Amino acid sequence: MTDDTPHGAPGRHEAWLRLWPLGLILGVLALAYALGLQRYLSFDALAQHRSALAAQVAAHPVLAPLLFGLAYVAVVAFSLPGGAVMTLAAGFLFGPWLGAVVAVVGATLGACALFLAARYALAETLARKAGPRLAAVREALRREGFWYLLSLRLLPVVPFWFANLAPALAGMPLGPYALATLLGIIPATVVFAGIGAGLGQVLEAGGRPDLSVILSPGILLPLLGLAGLSLVGAWWRRRRAAD
Repeated sequence: MTDDTPHGAPGRHEAWLRLWPLGLILGVLALAYALGLQRYLSFDALAQHRSALAAQVAAHPVLAPLLFGLAYVAVVAFSLPGGAVMTLAAGFLFGPWLGAVVAVVGATLGACALFLAARYALAETLARKAGPRLAAVREALRREGFWYLLSLRLLPVVPFWFANLAPALAGMPLGPYALATLLGIIPATVVFAGIGAGLGQVLEAGGRPDLSVILSPGILLPLLGLAGLSLVGAWWRRRRAAD
């Protein structure tokens, strides 16, 4: 029997084994939906359980932020819906500044976990099968990926899961990915945590938070400006490399 697998390339069995992280993520996501856990990541659930949550935070002021941060990591890593609600809850439970810190750290760690899972499972296979165009994209991301991803993170209209997976599949290094994620999500997270900090009065009045404020010109235009500056940084680095 001959082995048709090219020298140095993983066999088909090994390639399938590399898919286990994504299989785990999809399995947890399917189980969460089957159990209806997404209902607990909604604004209605937050409004219903706000008193109990606030009491737990008051009783455990040190442990509560840690547990909440771990929950945020899981929500992002397993691509569960409800990231915006989690950030609102962080602001509501811990105040605008501590809430923003907990949300930023949790979202960054969760995004890095998903990034590593996708890169481990698929990036090598895609690299072997990539044509010249994708190879050029991968090389550009290695050089200026930080600036491109930073511009995506700064724009609240870009789906968070897309900005998690696309760099991993394109072969972006972890270090620039983590730093661009950390810095890029800070502005929008601070805004949402600030809204969450005033959520108690809104809920007492029977209202709902106005999340469209993130798209108002006073907030969106500065974010667009920061995203534009990050793209200018990528252009400048590429120009200097060419020179």
